[in-house]
Amino acid sequence: MNKLIKKIVNKKNKSKIICLTAYSKNIASEVDKHADITLVGDSLASVLYNYSTTRKVTLDNMISHAKSVRLGIKRSLMVVDMPYNTYKTNSQTLKNAKRIVKETKCDAVKLEGGKEIINQINFLIKNRIPVMGHLGILPQTVKGKFKSKGKTTKEKKKLINDAILLQKSGVFSIVLECVKTSTANEITNKLQIPTIGIGSSIHCDGQVLVTDDLIGLNDTKIKFVKRFINIKKYLNMGLRRFALEVKSKKYPQKKHSY
Repeated sequence: MNKLIKKIVNKKNKSKIICLTAYSKNIASEVDKHADITLVGDSLASVLYNYSTTRKVTLDNMISHAKSVRLGIKRSLMVVDMPYNTYKTNSQTLKNAKRIVKETKCDAVKLEGGKEIINQINFLIKNRIPVMGHLGILPQTVKGKFKSKGKTTKEKKKLINDAILLQKSGVFSIVLECVKTSTANEITNKLQIPTIGIGSSIHCDGQVLVTDDLIGLNDTKIKFVKRFINIKKYLNMGLRRFALEVKSKKYPQKKHSY
């Protein structure tokens, strides 16, 4: 087992796991100072490209951004989302995952789903490619409005069964997206591997947020998002000073010119 992955697994019931997204070297280098896991998420669909769905993200998109992110990471575990329609069969899944790992030098890949993709996950792990699971709301396949999961007895049972199935397959952790508090708590207590929550309560072993959301760079009203700083305020201050100095001929000075 990869040393960084082992470190993540060993945090179970000991200390909270920090997971943050990054899509470029500069952001990754800052995220890396605080995160245990740096996720190159297909959330870049809306954050960077203004797509209405993650389904529009391509394998080339993910690899391109992940290669940039890799340059900024020194200490955290790097995980890359496998985009929609890239893991329909065992052979396709392995081919695409191998390409991601080879070209980006990431530590693991993340796939959305439970029982319906367990064969693909088993195949990846059998071929020594580490996998992070993802249950609850599955943005790549959800139809209609996003609704939290695990509220009904049927949903709760399926989530628990899927989580246990993923653990048996050998995934090292599972993201729980918008799972009802009591269900997320039960899943976390039943598993020996860590759960990483997003909108799934404090009971998970760790938390993940889209970095652009928490720094206020991306405007969103999603319930689980908390803005920890308004980076736009400081960005605008710098841009305003630049514009004013150019107009008043204070910039560039002699020391800034060749």
